[in-house]
Amino acid sequence: MLGMSLDAGGHLTHGFRPNISGKMFAQSSYGTDPATGLLDYDAVAARAREFRPLVLMAGYSAYPRKVDFARMREIADEVGATLIVDMSHFAGLVAGKVFTGDFDPVPHAHVVTSTSHKSLRGPRGGFVLSQPEYADAVDRGCPMVLGGPLPHVMAAKAVAFAEARRPQFAGYAQAVVDNAVSLAEGLSRRGAALVTGGTENHIVLLDVSGFGLTGRQAESALLDAGIVTNRNSVPADPNGAWYTSGVRLGTPALTTRGFGAAEFDRTAELIVEVLSNTSPAATRDGSPSRARYVVDAGLADKTRAAAAELVAAHPLYPGLELS
Repeated sequence: MLGMSLDAGGHLTHGFRPNISGKMFAQSSYGTDPATGLLDYDAVAARAREFRPLVLMAGYSAYPRKVDFARMREIADEVGATLIVDMSHFAGLVAGKVFTGDFDPVPHAHVVTSTSHKSLRGPRGGFVLSQPEYADAVDRGCPMVLGGPLPHVMAAKAVAFAEARRPQFAGYAQAVVDNAVSLAEGLSRRGAALVTGGTENHIVLLDVSGFGLTGRQAESALLDAGIVTNRNSVPADPNGAWYTSGVRLGTPALTTRGFGAAEFDRTAELIVEVLSNTSPAATRDGSPSRARYVVDAGLADKTRAAAAELVAAHPLYPGLELS
């Protein structure tokens, strides 16, 4: 199996040892251009010719750009590989017709896997699509690797799929990307460094090394201030996969709540303010810690109140008192 490397934005399930896919397949990785952070399709093709994978895996969990799936299919066909696309993170952008043509995986992949939550806004679960010649093999996945159907989740999936077919869903999907661009521009304008310099999807990957922090420190400091993110590796990350040098941000949930460009710009302002006022704590020998940090308590309280004010203006269920 040939998949995107973890620090370039791939996922553990794409052939890496902690996952069963890494025990079923010999695995190799392709990365991104060191200068731009973008996929280099010629380099992917060269690696595929060298490795000759049975499966070429495309898709990502932390890559803030579109993928040319038509080009990936060309590479797969050249080396006789099956192209599997994991669209778990961006299925909503496919369903909402934001990703079309070469950037829509469905016409190009042999097999497509996805979760039904994330940007698709359904319940926790998943589904597999395939070309007809792979249908029997996909169907054998139950009971080979899964079982125990949950009818209530099936019903929730049906609701989510029905919503994704409505015209309003396309508006939501476009807003997800527009809001990600607003968030990215707000961060960049305030001096923050972004992997690839921006975004074309719902993901913004912030490199926090310019603030003198690790991703672990940034994640925790932001959580103290009422902003939920997750630490994430950046390409060629010097801090590895545990401490990391980045945090990953996504726009679907807050877009669903009604956030627009102004709210995401304000969110960018709050993020930069917190990170600019956070510093590594000292270890026993006086060197900077990669885990512990010091954040101004007054600023954290102020930011938490500002974040609460933002979300209070966009309640989960308008008209329903939940407190």
